[in-house]
Amino acid sequence: MTLTDSKNKILSPAVFVIAGVGGFLMAAVLSGCYRGSPSENPPIQVNQNMAQQQKYKPQSESRFFADRSAMRTPVSGAVARGQLKSDRAYFEGVDSTGAQLKNSPVPLTMEQLNRGKERFDIYCSVCHSRAGDGQGIMIQRGYVPPPTFHSERLRQVSDGYIFDVISNGIRNMPAYRYQVPVADRWAIVAYMRALQRSQNAAAKDIPPEMLEKMR
Repeated sequence: MTLTDSKNKILSPAVFVIAGVGGFLMAAVLSGCYRGSPSENPPIQVNQNMAQQQKYKPQSESRFFADRSAMRTPVSGAVARGQLKSDRAYFEGVDSTGAQLKNSPVPLTMEQLNRGKERFDIYCSVCHSRAGDGQGIMIQRGYVPPPTFHSERLRQVSDGYIFDVISNGIRNMPAYRYQVPVADRWAIVAYMRALQRSQNAAAKDIPPEMLEKMR
C-alpha cells in the first residue's frame, strides 16, 4: 500500500521517520510534566541517617551533664557574632572612665543632619514638636509636656547626655534604643543641636555671604 498526500504525491519513507521521532519526543516531554497522582505514603529515603539521627530537643533532659539540662549556659564573657560593642564612645556615649561625652564621636555631615531630621520627625516630633519647643501633637491630647530644647539647661548638656536619654529614656519618656539604631541616635543628637542653634543664633553664626544678602 502506498501513501500519498493531498496532491496524490507519493510520500517518502523519511517523512514517516521524522513524524515518528517527533511524536516520540512530544510524548517524552509531556510525560516529564506528569508528576503522578497524590500519595499518602511518605517519600522514599535511601539514607535514613540524617533524618533519624540522635539529637537533643529544646528544654529536653540530658543524662550526660550533671545538672541534667541539655541546653547549656554560654561561657562567661561570650558575645554573639556581630554584637561585640567594644567602642564605648559610639555605643554608649561615654569615655573610658564612664563619663558622658561632651561631643559626638560621629563626624558631622550634611547627610547625617538630613538623616537626623528624618528620624527626629518620625520618633521625636510627636511630643517635642518639629521646632523642639515641647509642644508636639501628643501634648494637645493631654500628654505631659516635655521641656523645650531651647532652655539654657538643655543647651549646656553634653552630646553624650542626649544620646543616653534617647537610648534609655528619662522620667515619662520611654527608651528608644530598640526602635532607633545607634547611628540614627547620633544623627538625632546632631539635628537637635542644629535646632537649638536655629532658635538661639547670633549674627556671628551666619555665614558672611548669607549675612550680606540679609542686609
